[in-house]
Amino acid sequence: MRIGLITPEPGHPLLAGAAALLTPRHRVEVLDPGTAPGVPGPPADVYLLKSRTPRALELARELERRGAAVVNSAAATARCQDRTEMAELAVRAGLPFAATRTHASLSAWAAEESLDSPVVVKSRRSRRGDLVARVDTPGELAELARAWPREPVVVQAFTPNSGWDHKLWAIGGRVFAARRRSELSPDGRGPNLPLPRLPSAWTDLTLRVGEAFGLDVYGVDIIESGDGGAPLIVDVNAFPGVRGQAGAPEALASLTLRRAGPPSVPAPRDGTDS
Repeated sequence: MRIGLITPEPGHPLLAGAAALLTPRHRVEVLDPGTAPGVPGPPADVYLLKSRTPRALELARELERRGAAVVNSAAATARCQDRTEMAELAVRAGLPFAATRTHASLSAWAAEESLDSPVVVKSRRSRRGDLVARVDTPGELAELARAWPREPVVVQAFTPNSGWDHKLWAIGGRVFAARRRSELSPDGRGPNLPLPRLPSAWTDLTLRVGEAFGLDVYGVDIIESGDGGAPLIVDVNAFPGVRGQAGAPEALASLTLRRAGPPSVPAPRDGTDS
């Protein structure tokens, strides 16, 4: 079986671990979206889309048009890049997602906003190096608008919480979890730490996200809101970097083979059934 990795970083621990499990019996090929002019030859049996660049999505769509299985699909990956679409889809699915407003540019919104309570401002398009910031005062908002004047943004009311993000990852229906300091923390995020207890309702919630978004490999960022610690989803990521989770490479290798389906059987050379 041929397995393709759409990524500029095949050495990523999750991909490398899964590839090491697959290569004894299968052929693993790398398709770098930054350098590949197109899909060389017949498509592989299945591709893992571990890149969110426009070129990577273009390659994935081309492969899907040619009948190849792609994990995650180009459409599902794109849904997670637009935070407005992400929020709207989550709400339609009945998921507890942070209330989200969209503004065409940060400077235009800041010019009209009085800001009487803390908010979280994020780039509408999720990407490496995007904007994610907590804003507490009009002065902070003005400073942020000067730095990102034309950036399309989404705005969410800041929800008081413990300061810890609960990082949940799903790979083919298997859920992994850790906790990590919020990226809004003044001391920085720090490493992923074990999550001592994961309520079963949170596992179910994570799987519901995959069903709603059409994702097989994804991450869900959850905070505990209110006195009762109710889960609130603040972000969904397609094919995140799941690091340090025992069993994750095995789960990805198993999912890859399931999505590829049974290997094709060559037709008899004499044209008759065997």
